[in-house]
Amino acid sequence: MNRIFTALLAIAALAATSVSVADDGTFKLGVIGATTSHVPAFVKTINNPDGDELFQKFEVVGVFPGGVPDNLDSWDRVREYTQFCEDAGLKVYNTIEELVANVDGILLESVDGRPHLEQAKPVIAAKKPLFIDKPMAGSLRDVLDIFKLAEEANVPVFTASSLRYVKAYQQMRNDPPIGAVLGCDATSPAPTNTKHPSLYWYGIHGVESLFTVMGPDCVSVSRVNTPGADVVVGVWKDRRIGTFRGIRKGAAPYSCKVYGENEVVNVGDYEGYEPLVREICKFFETGVSPVDKQETINIFAFMTAADMSRKEKGKQVTLDEAIQKALSAKVLDVTVTATDQGEFIWNDGEEEESLELEELEGAVEEALEDYDVVRYVFDNRAGIPFDTVQKVIQHLDSAQLANYLY
Repeated sequence: MNRIFTALLAIAALAATSVSVADDGTFKLGVIGATTSHVPAFVKTINNPDGDELFQKFEVVGVFPGGVPDNLDSWDRVREYTQFCEDAGLKVYNTIEELVANVDGILLESVDGRPHLEQAKPVIAAKKPLFIDKPMAGSLRDVLDIFKLAEEANVPVFTASSLRYVKAYQQMRNDPPIGAVLGCDATSPAPTNTKHPSLYWYGIHGVESLFTVMGPDCVSVSRVNTPGADVVVGVWKDRRIGTFRGIRKGAAPYSCKVYGENEVVNVGDYEGYEPLVREICKFFETGVSPVDKQETINIFAFMTAADMSRKEKGKQVTLDEAIQKALSAKVLDVTVTATDQGEFIWNDGEEEESLELEELEGAVEEALEDYDVVRYVFDNRAGIPFDTVQKVIQHLDSAQLANYLY
C-alpha cells in the first residue's frame, strides 16, 4: 500500500505545465477520480478517432487521480486507471483546481461517492458544467448540497446510471407499447460498501431503472432486508406500485417487469456505456441536464427512506421525511491537516487547534454532542506514511470522510 501511495505522489508531480486548449472548437473534458472502470470506458468512447460526429466534438485531455485510502475499491484502482490515462495521452494534474482551469467541462468519476461534494466545489466555483457518476454523493444531504451550490452558481449538473438509457426503459417511460404503465418490478445486483448507505453503492442501478420506467413521483417506501436480498416497495403519487429487488445471492440480472394496461412484459438487456456517454456529451453541448433535479433527489430519497424503513422493521417512510431529515441535520465541516511534526491541525471554521493522534477521536465525539454529522477533509499534503494515514482514519471513524488530499 505504501508503494501505491508513493507512486501516486510521483504521478502527480508530473503536472507542471498547462494544457493548451485547441482553437478548433473541441470541447475539452477533464476527469476527477481515476478510480473506476468507467474512466477507460468513457475515455475510449469519447477519444475514439473513428467515433461518430457527436464524439468528435469532444476530447478528454486531463485527469486528477483522486482516491480515498479507507475504501479499497477506490484506493486499489487509482494507480492502474491513472496509468491508463497517461498512456492514453491525458495530462495528470496534482490538484482539481489546475485541472479545471484547463478544461471546459468535468467528468467527476470518483467511484466513492463521499468526496463528490468537496470535489464538485472547485468545479462549480469555476462555473464549469459537471457530470457526476453514480452515486452522486455519499449521503442525501450531500446530494442536496451539490444541487444547492450548482443552482446558486447557475452551473449545470447532471448525474445518471447507465441503466437509465437502456432503450426499452426509455420506451416504457416515453411511449410504452403496452399501454399506460401501471407498475414495475426492477431488479439489479446490490452488493454493499460499508462506507455508503446500503443501496447507494450498487443498488442505485436498479433503483434508477425503476424511476426511469415509473417516473419521479414516488412518495413512500417500505423495505424488507435479508443477507441475500432487499425488496423495497414504493408507492407513487397516483397510487401505482413499483418495487426494487436488490440481489446479493444467486443470479442478479438487470431487468424490469413492467405492468401495462394491455400487457405485462420483461425488459432490460444492458446495452453498455455508450448510450450514457452520448447523453453526457449532449449535456455538455447544451448545458441542460436530461434528468430533472427533483427526480434525482427522489432517487436518493427513495434509497435513504429505505434505510430508515429497515431500521424501523419495514415501517413505511415517506420521501419527504427523508429529505426533511437530511435538510435539518446539523452538519459540521472540519479540515484535519497532518503536519511534519506528527500533530494534526483541527479546523472547524471557528476554532483551530493542534491535536495528537490519540486526541482526534475525542474531538469527533465532542463535536457530535452538538452536531448530527461531522464531515472531514483529511489534508495529507505533508505526506505522512500510509500506516499513519490508516490510524488517523480509524480515530476519525465516527465522522464522515469528505475528501482526502495528498
